[in-house]
Amino acid sequence: MRLRCAVLDDFQHAATEFADWSRLADRVEVVTHPRHHDDEDALAAALADADIVVTLRERVAFPASLFARLPKLRLLVASGMRNSVIDYAAAEAHGVTVCGTASSSTPPVELTWALILGLARGLVAESNALRSGGPWQSTVGADLHGRRLGLLGLGKIGSRVARVGLAFGMEVTAWSRNLTEERAREADVRLAASKEDLLASSDFVSVHLALSDRTRGLLGAAELALLKPTAYLVNTSRAAIVDQDALLAALHEGRIAGAGVDVFDTEPLPAGHPMRTAPRLLATPHLGYVSRANYTTYYGQAVEDIEAWLAGSPVRRLP
Repeated sequence: MRLRCAVLDDFQHAATEFADWSRLADRVEVVTHPRHHDDEDALAAALADADIVVTLRERVAFPASLFARLPKLRLLVASGMRNSVIDYAAAEAHGVTVCGTASSSTPPVELTWALILGLARGLVAESNALRSGGPWQSTVGADLHGRRLGLLGLGKIGSRVARVGLAFGMEVTAWSRNLTEERAREADVRLAASKEDLLASSDFVSVHLALSDRTRGLLGAAELALLKPTAYLVNTSRAAIVDQDALLAALHEGRIAGAGVDVFDTEPLPAGHPMRTAPRLLATPHLGYVSRANYTTYYGQAVEDIEAWLAGSPVRRLP
């Protein structure tokens, strides 16, 4: 009898398009789940007969309570090599091997700039007006050249965002709790004196921090109040770093020029969620990692992970 492999959140039916599962066909039956399961009860029911689960990024949590409800589960494959929503101790206790895949930082860098440029030049509003017979030119673009880009985080993604900003002729500053003068100089950016200094002095602020106890809620109402009324905030990192209610208030009250957001407290975003209709907001449905190259890596290496596990020699084990 073949093992059953469930691929979660395959909204675009990409798992079978971007990887060759045929080499597992005699041993594994692949079942894709194009809809998100909203709660643990629904998830446990959907995965009750799964021996293998492939999960996308950190969208689905695997706490101890869920592992306890999935007695058949033996292999969990997560895209990327870091996942904060899997209880690894519980996985081990229940005899579940956890493996990951490689993941490129290029797609989120590119999406960050898509959001910055879209906000700066009012691309959505202007395109919609043109297509609907609206006014010819209704916005005045915000310049990038000579303006200040403030980066919260200067890691793998943040440093690449910085290089693009420099190419546009922007002044780039950065801040994080552990960022040093030396590291900032290596990236050709200025180290901000403080988080508050960066927020108050930047024309564009982009978030590139990992979510942790120290960064959760890092930007709340008090921090957002420091932004200039002409400033833009972009978050392609993790939703919980920016207080969602505080951001919505700032947008509705016109206290900042706009925001670009790719991550949300609840994903997929419910139909009536206020983030869907907030003014001055350019929002995308968590597209940061969604690219042909990344999907080819995610699902191609998921097949490799399963094949290696079946051979008794798991690869890319997490954590």
